[in-house]
Amino acid sequence: MGVSVDREAESPDKQQVRLAAILKALQKTGSVSVEGLSKELDVSLVTIRRDLDTLEGQGLLRRTHGGAVSIEPLFYEPFRNDHSFQAQVKRYAEEKRRIGRAAAGLIKEGEVIALTPGTTTTEVIRGLPLNQKITVVTSTVNVAMELSKRKDLEVFVTGGHLRGEWFSLVGSTAAQSLGRLQIHTLFIGADGIDAEWGVSCYNPDEAQLNSAMVRHAKRKIAVVDHSKFGIVAGWRICPTSDLDILITDSGATDEMTAPFEAAQIQVMRV
Repeated sequence: MGVSVDREAESPDKQQVRLAAILKALQKTGSVSVEGLSKELDVSLVTIRRDLDTLEGQGLLRRTHGGAVSIEPLFYEPFRNDHSFQAQVKRYAEEKRRIGRAAAGLIKEGEVIALTPGTTTTEVIRGLPLNQKITVVTSTVNVAMELSKRKDLEVFVTGGHLRGEWFSLVGSTAAQSLGRLQIHTLFIGADGIDAEWGVSCYNPDEAQLNSAMVRHAKRKIAVVDHSKFGIVAGWRICPTSDLDILITDSGATDEMTAPFEAAQIQVMRV
């Protein structure tokens, strides 16, 4: 049993370190127990319960009897029974989760980050570190809603016309709203990635806005699972040469990633 922590005597820094450790453990396995965390972090059960309550209040997990689980994706009611939508969310879900957590680990304190729409980029925001003064720029309504409880983040939502199928905002208004922004790191999801053609998607309006994000970003990171390699989706977001880092899953073969490495792009397989 761990040593009981006096609530009044504990420094805020110690609690923040512990909260970050809890989130890291949760991101790895999807669930944690009070007893297990108590032993691992060498603090009392009461302290762990209090920490879990704090994280739940911040919208970072959901409490269960004896522990906690990762927050569930935020779906609007009309999409709960939409089979095509649910199929896309579930497709390579574990791979997307790993990619998202690896991508979130590259974010630096104080950064302005942006994300294109997609299920993999949504996983990036679920791994965002705590209290790092991060600003999130998104053109996706469900991402903004999911982050609404994160009081430690600044969330900027582009304007534009709502493309209902994927909650994304598109059009000239959305692009114009980026005009005064300097994006430090952009995470690019895609329908396809090809070494010759680049990163692409199926919707021309989304491609246009995503390309605008690329132009305003200093560091560009593609986050795609292995099924997207070799696909040319029709509307190019950016050429391969614009990318700095490519994060994919362990299902991607050496043959798939070799052309990107040859182009001096850092490739991470997770």
